[in-house]
Amino acid sequence: MKRGRGSRRRNPGHTGGPYRLLFLAVCLLFLFFALYAGKRLIGGEKTEEQTEQETERPVLQIYTGEENEEKEDTGEKENAEEQTLTGQADTVSLLFAGDIYLSDHVLNAYERGGGIEGVLDSGFLQTIEQADIFMANQEFPFSSRGTPETDKQFTFRLPEEKVSIMQEIGPDIVALANNHALDYGSEALSDTIRVLDEAGILHAGAGENLDQAKALKTIEAGGKTFGFLAASRVFPKGYWAAGPDHPGMLTAYDSTVLLEEIQKARESCDFLTVYVHWGIERRTEPESYQRTLGQQYIDAGADLVIGSHPHVLQGIEYYKGKPIVYSLGNFVFGSSIPKTMLLQVEVPREGEPVLVLLPGTSSGGYTRMVADETEKEAFYRYMEGLSFGITVDEAGRIRQAD
Repeated sequence: MKRGRGSRRRNPGHTGGPYRLLFLAVCLLFLFFALYAGKRLIGGEKTEEQTEQETERPVLQIYTGEENEEKEDTGEKENAEEQTLTGQADTVSLLFAGDIYLSDHVLNAYERGGGIEGVLDSGFLQTIEQADIFMANQEFPFSSRGTPETDKQFTFRLPEEKVSIMQEIGPDIVALANNHALDYGSEALSDTIRVLDEAGILHAGAGENLDQAKALKTIEAGGKTFGFLAASRVFPKGYWAAGPDHPGMLTAYDSTVLLEEIQKARESCDFLTVYVHWGIERRTEPESYQRTLGQQYIDAGADLVIGSHPHVLQGIEYYKGKPIVYSLGNFVFGSSIPKTMLLQVEVPREGEPVLVLLPGTSSGGYTRMVADETEKEAFYRYMEGLSFGITVDEAGRIRQAD
């Protein structure tokens, strides 16, 4: 536009007539062409360089992943909508650990490692994070109240604020039916129940009275209802057993109530786990009563029986196609017992659950997953030797022997 206006000149020697009109017409015609050219160059039709740059833009977007991320997000939304409509997942992953006690070894490891990474390695932490439901045995109360039980060699107790470490470990539900739940009396048990409730961690097997101790706890996952009961056949005094009007735990010394609760639970859940504290410490072979009780629980309607208390691993057995895992040993404890594991139970929408062993080792309050293939193979053979009629393949999957 500036070029068009700059070409225009006035000629003082001609003030009118046809020459002036002709001059004006030429100027207007020149101005029109100048405006049209300027529009093309400045803001109108694209130059060859602009066209080439804009043609390349979609390629750059694909390269940076923007378009792909949008497609992936759309796919994830479609999958989420499909799961919402069906309300079911193909497989629900359950995870079970043995005893957890935040001992001085564990607390020191937590401090040295700057957090939970000093207690559990990334392999176990990731596995727990990916599980739909994770359950363990909590072998201590959270409280600052109460007095220690008399005539007892070991009494455990943790300050209430240490529940944050339990949250970092990540159980969705814990069993409280064990020989340490009332180490500091009913006051400490009450504090424990309150602290876990406030922390959003479910608990089973103990309560302010028998109704609470025997209560079925359920978790919804993958369109199924998973039920959990807990009981103990190991505690020092008879009054540790919950009664109609006093606190305590569900006893497995007399299984009458527990068997009734198992039978009732079948009406309200799709998959039932019974977590029981039993056996003799440091003995790798289950007692005959453990095998008898485990079978009774399955006859009553349990789909899976998990054991704890011996602090060491015990074997696995199938009864009427249902697994009994006699002891998962210590998971986070800090003792001198190195062998440990997590048990993964993959529950499909249809068909039988698949059990997978996830071997680990523990020392000085730090528990890590076994990664070496030779060590894992040795662990699988060790568990086969402890068990009854099972084999373990190279991926840790348990199968009933032919």
